[in-house]
Amino acid sequence: MKKSKMNIINIIASILILYLILVVFIFFYQRKLLYHPSENNYLDETNLNHKIERVYIQSDNELVAWHYIKDKKFKTILFFHGNAGKLDNRVYKLNELSRLDVNYLIVAYRGFSGNKGNPSEKGLYIDSSAAKNWLNNIGVEDESIILYGESLGTAVAVNLASENEFAGIILESPFTSMVKLAKKYYPYLPVKILLKDKYESEKKLRNINTPILVMHGEQDTIVPFEMGKRIYEISLQPKYRYFNEIDDHMMDYNSQLIQSINQFIKSLN
Repeated sequence: MKKSKMNIINIIASILILYLILVVFIFFYQRKLLYHPSENNYLDETNLNHKIERVYIQSDNELVAWHYIKDKKFKTILFFHGNAGKLDNRVYKLNELSRLDVNYLIVAYRGFSGNKGNPSEKGLYIDSSAAKNWLNNIGVEDESIILYGESLGTAVAVNLASENEFAGIILESPFTSMVKLAKKYYPYLPVKILLKDKYESEKKLRNINTPILVMHGEQDTIVPFEMGKRIYEISLQPKYRYFNEIDDHMMDYNSQLIQSINQFIKSLN
């Protein structure tokens, strides 16, 4: 009986030790799990159907960006990409945006697309402000800027919108907070305590009056559709939505989605 009790204690102790090892691992390597810059940093512009200028924006480090001007009278989309890949992974989106009456600037965060530095929530917020300031310095005022966030970039866009007033915000596959999203993937961990980068979009959106378009696929297997729906519900008017019942996380840039973006841009004029 004594031996059996000791075995149970040893098993429990072993489980606790393994759990603590896992917690420590997650704490120190969480940013490796969250951010996935491409190992190949070559940017391929050949598949663009329009001519862009490659520019470099000064943040804590120099950031590579693509700038497209269709007409200086048009508004400018400031595009913040997701947590993986490079600028050229968004070529199919940029090609469609170039057909609309809008200019754009898409910037790569620190650690992405060959940029120096390591990504973090604070760092991405600094990079987004640097991109906005770059546009301001070439004569594009905040009221002529439309923020576009893709997945992780939605939190970057929301944070920037909470500090400044812009023409509009477009959120593609947004999440409410990284804490809530992490709980979905790691329900057995104390993520609220462990998480360094929390990206609390839900809290910030309540005080943003900028017109907003929320786009989300109902079959999203990475960010639950309910999060995008919640983002739309708590957003203040004027607000618009494009929910597609067959789209996954990376939404299909079909005619309906493009039409929604185009109508939203026109509503801001």
